[in-house]
Amino acid sequence: MGIKRGTTLATVAVVVALTATACGGDDTAGNAKPAGAAAVAPAAGAGDYGSDYGAGAADGAAGAKGAGQLAIAQNEQIGALLTDSAGMTLYRFDKDTAKPPKSNCDGDCAKAWPAVAAGDATAAAGMDASLLGEVVRTDGSKQLTVGGWPVYRYGKDTKAGETNGQGVGGTWFALAADGKKASKAAAAPAGAPAGAGEATGALTVAKDPKLGEHIVDGNGMTVYRFKKDTAWPMASNCTGDCVAKWPVVPPVDKANAKGIVEKGYSVLDRPDGKKQQAIDCWPVYTFTGDKKAGDINGQGVGGTWYAVSPDGKLITTS
Repeated sequence: MGIKRGTTLATVAVVVALTATACGGDDTAGNAKPAGAAAVAPAAGAGDYGSDYGAGAADGAAGAKGAGQLAIAQNEQIGALLTDSAGMTLYRFDKDTAKPPKSNCDGDCAKAWPAVAAGDATAAAGMDASLLGEVVRTDGSKQLTVGGWPVYRYGKDTKAGETNGQGVGGTWFALAADGKKASKAAAAPAGAPAGAGEATGALTVAKDPKLGEHIVDGNGMTVYRFKKDTAWPMASNCTGDCVAKWPVVPPVDKANAKGIVEKGYSVLDRPDGKKQQAIDCWPVYTFTGDKKAGDINGQGVGGTWYAVSPDGKLITTS
């Protein structure tokens, strides 16, 4: 799972004004439970809203089922999107409302776009569990909501990873983990695989059976620290080819850092012009070798790269 780097890492020592709390320290963290994610295939074309009923569409009223363990998956055209436990893309409908939650998809619409039943959904890694909810439909059944938006599958998606419902009628769109429409986030570095881009404006805590609680970005991608960096002075020793393989986590507002320690939560100004998020005064990164949410392929690489606990410490468990 490791990678070899042939280039010498240039040292970047950039001192920033730290928070009133002192920086430093390194530690280990414990174990907990996992969270998975499914791979997603490229998007397919979208048809007309009115003509997408009929052949291939599921019977929404009779076949409504729950989502199970949700996952954040990557699509090259759409970006980070939400899937159910089987890897099926989840959608939202522009003619619905989130405040208050209300579904306006019934009858033939519900046959083409089966409602996802409420009750058994578990938040994906990198997702705010408080966004999960439910709405009572006109037939009395309960439908899952994310950020207030009712959640659907598409009858013409027949296997995991398909996104045939994207853009149908200009009103149906793949769902993001925050309830918004899925969209392309910050681009990944050149040569990076789909899904290995930089964080998308959020940090949160996920669980893994080996690592326990660890920090992930807004796409559910594992966040890492580099042992050759320093917290005092705050500096990154990952540049050039190194930073191409270990993209920096861009600044994330504290309001979007759920469950993360606030001590030493600051921003490093790098000489390459990038701004990098620091946790407990340590610069943090993602890894291009992680191809989907939940991957931890960067753990222990070179004996210098490790996942990060919610309090900013290294997780050296493997």
